[in-house]
Amino acid sequence: MLQTEIAVLRFGLGARPGDLSAAAGDPRGWLLAQIKGAVPLAMPTPLAPSEQIFAELQAARDALQEMKREAAVHGATTDANAAFNPVRDASQPHYRAQVLARAQSAALTTWPFAERLVHFWTNHFAVSADKGAVFGVAGTLENEAIRPHVNGRFGDLLTAVEQHPAMIAFLDNQYSVGKDSELARRAARRASDEPRREFGINENLAREIFELHTLGVNGGYTQTDVTTFAQIISGWSIGGGKGRLAGGTPGKFYFRDNLHEPGPKTLLGKTYYDSGRGQGEAVLADLAAHPATAHFIATKLVRHFVADDPPPAAVDRVARAFLKTGGDLPHVYAALIAAPEAWNAQCTKFKTPEDFVFSTLRALTVTPQKPGEVVRSFELLGQRQYTPGSPAGWPDTSKSWDGSDALLRRVLWASRVAGRYERGIDPVDLAASSLGAYARPETLAALRRASSASQGVALLLMSPDFQRR
Repeated sequence: MLQTEIAVLRFGLGARPGDLSAAAGDPRGWLLAQIKGAVPLAMPTPLAPSEQIFAELQAARDALQEMKREAAVHGATTDANAAFNPVRDASQPHYRAQVLARAQSAALTTWPFAERLVHFWTNHFAVSADKGAVFGVAGTLENEAIRPHVNGRFGDLLTAVEQHPAMIAFLDNQYSVGKDSELARRAARRASDEPRREFGINENLAREIFELHTLGVNGGYTQTDVTTFAQIISGWSIGGGKGRLAGGTPGKFYFRDNLHEPGPKTLLGKTYYDSGRGQGEAVLADLAAHPATAHFIATKLVRHFVADDPPPAAVDRVARAFLKTGGDLPHVYAALIAAPEAWNAQCTKFKTPEDFVFSTLRALTVTPQKPGEVVRSFELLGQRQYTPGSPAGWPDTSKSWDGSDALLRRVLWASRVAGRYERGIDPVDLAASSLGAYARPETLAALRRASSASQGVALLLMSPDFQRR
């Protein structure tokens, strides 16, 4: 009972008309069929690649610097928030295009479990467009590093993400310079007055890989390990630049040997000999296979798909599959699907704003066409796309999303959407196609009593049946 609804509503992104019928014959098989190969955007969209965007942003920064120089010559001042800001104006169209493409893909995909997995990993490997250097490229991490690897091996996904320019820029690893690196030694000989940030190890990326991407906060590493790992990945940078920081394809990952801290390093009890870029990749390979990583990833997957308090038996099942297969993600997902706890009929997960918007688009068969509408919807609901408040990503538990103010915002948004798209819709039929057997008798009775189709649609969207998965 309810297995079809659970597959579509809990594992997927909400039901489009026909989804429940498509999954009805074999709900588990419907899910398993989706965890094969890359997961492209459901709607072909000509999004600019990250290297093009980085090149445009560098040109915009040069233009901004020229504006400042001109202003200084004439005794004027410039305001970074002025009506004309070349960097912001170069970034914004790319950000809006990425947000729209994501919403369209969520609305249209016939592989909603795979699409939800993409969203899960994007939040796991969080970067924020609130940081100026990342504003225009935040969505490229999802499309270029995560979608190709979401159904592959975790180690490959991990390496692709950590070497993506959006992650490098978000955590400032392009400014990490070993104290014994070639650049530092040359500077010391010249006693030149270089910017301070060029001559020091930046630990941001190393720390977040340990704490948020692999081992977890209690994963057994020390501060010494963080510092050592940061030395190992010094030189992991972004192509382009000028002078001694030139080289590589602008906007693509580039290993700058002259910034790298040389020599063998001992990390987590193992010695890694210096092989340049390969030294850091060897560490990532070991982290990807570590038991603490298996448990940490399993806990997050079970929390996301099953319950805010992850059942230990389900976590253990998923973690064992992770370790047994060396992080082969389809086997990990299959273990999650096989967990009895994942099929509990009670819907314990409260939808995030993202879940709410995407499931509404699917229920109403709406494909957004205007990026501004999508951006404003998420701003109203408190989950502006690609802008988590920290590298830890958006919270994944009910207490973060079910406050009174947040619910009032959902009511306002649901009323607007219902008023716009209610034409020709019978709310009771909509409940059947979007919720199936999860539509409770009392909800259906309220829909029948609604004074208008618009009111009925709004009532359905705000019902406990629709707000949980």
